[in-house]
Amino acid sequence: MSTETFEFQVEARQLLQLMIHSVYSNKDVFLRELVSNASDALDKLRLEKLWDDSLDADVSDPHIEIDVDNDARTLTVRDNGIGMTYDEVGRLIGTIANSGTAQFLQELREAKDAAGEEGLIGQFGVGFYSGFMVADEVTLLTRRAGESQGTRWTSRGEGTYTLERVDDAPQGTSVVLHLKPADPENQLHDYTSPWKIREIVKRYSDFITWPIRMVPGTPAPAGESDESDEAPQPETLNSMKALWARPRDEVSDDEYHELYKHIAHDWRDPLETVRLQAEGTFEYQALLFLPAHAPHDLFTRDSKRGVQLYVKRVFIMDDCEALLPPYLRFVKGVVDAADLSLNVSREILQQDRHIEMMRRRLTKKVLSTVKEMMAKDQERYATFWREFGTVLKEGLITDSENRDALLTVASFASTHDDSEPTTLKQYVERMKEGQEDIYYLTGESRQSIENSPHMEAFRERGIEVLLLTDAVDEVWADAVGEYEGKTLRSVAKGRIDLDAKDEDTSDDEREKQTEEYAGLLGWMKEQLDEDIKEVRLSSRLTVSPACVVSDAHDLTPALENMYRSMGQEVPRAKRILELNPDHQLVKGLNEAYQEREDRTELAETAELLHGLAVLAEGGQPKEPARFVKLMADRLERAL
Repeated sequence: MSTETFEFQVEARQLLQLMIHSVYSNKDVFLRELVSNASDALDKLRLEKLWDDSLDADVSDPHIEIDVDNDARTLTVRDNGIGMTYDEVGRLIGTIANSGTAQFLQELREAKDAAGEEGLIGQFGVGFYSGFMVADEVTLLTRRAGESQGTRWTSRGEGTYTLERVDDAPQGTSVVLHLKPADPENQLHDYTSPWKIREIVKRYSDFITWPIRMVPGTPAPAGESDESDEAPQPETLNSMKALWARPRDEVSDDEYHELYKHIAHDWRDPLETVRLQAEGTFEYQALLFLPAHAPHDLFTRDSKRGVQLYVKRVFIMDDCEALLPPYLRFVKGVVDAADLSLNVSREILQQDRHIEMMRRRLTKKVLSTVKEMMAKDQERYATFWREFGTVLKEGLITDSENRDALLTVASFASTHDDSEPTTLKQYVERMKEGQEDIYYLTGESRQSIENSPHMEAFRERGIEVLLLTDAVDEVWADAVGEYEGKTLRSVAKGRIDLDAKDEDTSDDEREKQTEEYAGLLGWMKEQLDEDIKEVRLSSRLTVSPACVVSDAHDLTPALENMYRSMGQEVPRAKRILELNPDHQLVKGLNEAYQEREDRTELAETAELLHGLAVLAEGGQPKEPARFVKLMADRLERAL
């Protein structure tokens, strides 16, 4: 048979040169791509045989073989699938006419680091060409099912390739890689080692439908030998157990749990298994798991997040962040798409329409699963919320589309019950007649919140208050604003006039108190002007003499500190000092103000009162040393 020599298309030649001469941090993807191509060939043969029963093709044992020859330093990937004709080889391998190649080449050139290059190679799915990353020469032998003649393709990747018609080619395709010389200092890339082949297949191709076999004759790893005289049987390297593709009633909980442990590197069973199968114009399957406990790196910047992405059971990407929002970063599992455009970089992948479609559907499915758990199994829900409630509340800030669903599954500590949390729906159902707002207070712990002066009037009147102790609570409560038409309102911000609803307190009495204390309030405002914007009488205090509150639209001190810790400069807002007109200290202060002409000592008392109010909410006086000295002097005089 005559052999013809051809030149590669310009873009194909450029791609080959990049692969041959560039240094990639992970060359293992070449085997994934070749195995994926072989799997596609077997799929196509199965379909064609279904369409044309008269097709002269052997379909008795569809499989993929991997053969390594140490002496010749060759690695062969072989399938008995559909194969290719002479013309198909020239058209599909000799050129790269598919769209997106030029863009891929440009992105590959611009990749700044090895990780970026690896991502581009892995996602482009260049398949056959990836063999040149590890081989000096590639030979392809193929015969299409139903055809009598085969084709041999050979190239060293230097701009030309040869095509030859052959008569003795078996059905299917074999790709022989003449591997580059071994690097004695880098055994991790020794692709003549069976352990390395096993490792790559297990990582990337474990769930391929067809068996992937390492054929007899492949040398055993060090320490392994076959003591019998019989020829060793082919070793199947992949499990072929894509649990997400099997009917639900054919998979046991133990099998699901084992897959979760393998994916999550966790020794405990998951709390919940979530299955999803999308059909129609864009098909994909998902098998997700809600862990039973939070990972140690849940709130660290470098934590791994996201599920594994497969395309037709071929592993594409670990920790695919684009498939779920950051507040669901604890979810583990697998998403397997029937078809997905992967000829783009990671950044553009996140903007892919199909990826966004999957992200929205998966998010809603996870939240609906939590809602079902909440309704059917309170104990398991309580475990889930205890472990992941804090991170889930991040979604109340970032995901307005699913905010209602998140508010439905959220629960919070409350003054209604010391041991059981409450949902917003339950809170609203218990609201007192005439109550228009949902009240909450943030703080470092339940104990510190319950002891806050801001809680006194609410406790006395039996009005329920949500007790929010997570740092994120400071942010989401402001961002959400309301629930079912009820305003979310901090008891430490703005005016809260509970007396307006109290029949025992008349308008005349409140007006009389305001007139009685007007002079003191104005004078204290002048004395504390550097620290406060207003001094006024309080309706939220029943026991404490004073408290400090933020204006309705101001940031709280805790929120100011949070932003500053993230490197954002925010102006420090002055607070409002509220006085309890029924407290003996405030009454005595007012009497002293009205009687004394020399108010030096009175000014120190006002400063102490303000400092005590700051301490009561967990803050710190502006000048702690001065505050301590004033307090010590005052105690000494009292003794």
